[in-house]
Amino acid sequence: MVQILCSVEDVSDDEPLQVKLTDGHAVAVYRWEGKFYCTDDLCTHGDASLAEGYVEDGEIICPFHLGSFCIKSGAPRTAPCSEPIATYAVTEKDGNLLIDR
Repeated sequence: MVQILCSVEDVSDDEPLQVKLTDGHAVAVYRWEGKFYCTDDLCTHGDASLAEGYVEDGEIICPFHLGSFCIKSGAPRTAPCSEPIATYAVTEKDGNLLIDR
């Protein structure tokens, strides 16, 4: 099901944005190197919102234990994170970001 995540303008270059989907599921939206990415918001290592972390070199740094994930693939990059996070394709249309989930 395709749904609007947010406006393109809502996502800054250096700060992820948490978005709650219509079913209540939380995702994190990122702008990095001019492109948009979306992952699950919940860290697989601990109960932390990834949108409260920061992006560095294409990785989201979890604010809980400072582990990281690739925002493109969801793959864990640094310990203690070891389980990947889900990623979702984002498309841009009429100034909005859309997700098909």
